[in-house]
Amino acid sequence: MNLKVCWMYHDIMDLYGDKGNMMVLKKRCLDRGIDFTLDTCGIGQERDLSDYDLIFLGGGADKEQISLIPDLLARKENIKKAMDENTFILLICGGYQLFGQYYIAADGQKIEGLKFYDYYTDTGAQKSRCIGNIVIDANLDGIQTKIVGFENHGGQTLNVSKPLGKVLYGCGNSFDSGFEGFYDGKILGTYLHGPLLPKNPVVADFVIYKALKKRNPNLKFEDLKPLDSGFESKARQTLFDRFHIEN
Repeated sequence: MNLKVCWMYHDIMDLYGDKGNMMVLKKRCLDRGIDFTLDTCGIGQERDLSDYDLIFLGGGADKEQISLIPDLLARKENIKKAMDENTFILLICGGYQLFGQYYIAADGQKIEGLKFYDYYTDTGAQKSRCIGNIVIDANLDGIQTKIVGFENHGGQTLNVSKPLGKVLYGCGNSFDSGFEGFYDGKILGTYLHGPLLPKNPVVADFVIYKALKKRNPNLKFEDLKPLDSGFESKARQTLFDRFHIEN
């Protein structure tokens, strides 16, 4: 098997170590004997996104998001084609926001999104931010897991119909929502940086599984060869203990 990934706007949307997500996917694929191909897609670069098993778009500041919007919107039909052909999409922070209706930047500027989903992102009152460690309880197609990470966002994402998980510690989509991220089977969007996948091997393997299903529709999650995640488990347990959360 081969996992083919396109990392969009890798040169400007790489906030808080999002590169680590790609490093983890590559390592966990190669450890299973799964070939891993990583391509990047910058502004103005030609790519047929439907040719990939996974599309990744990370986080960036307002300036970076504004700079890529014309290019991103020009790719809307191609992204829709990829989604229709079962390309899985992983979105972190700014990437997550841009698949919604719009995002209001800290200076009040309205950044139009791809409008694939009804959620939208307003700016925090008096430029307040959600900052700190976060733990959520998520159900990924029947796989129950706690997801840990770090959030740092002024944007408050509202009208989220299908959240990724319930907040156990931290803020989430907005200060008082009680829920974090978005997951509908096609995309997984979240504010969890840190980066996300090194801290959450189950999520990393789930992303691999969802991406591989594009060309291997009969694949089951349990078909993935188990890997030793002892180091990650110890790191996660430290956080659970700190926040008095049962694993």
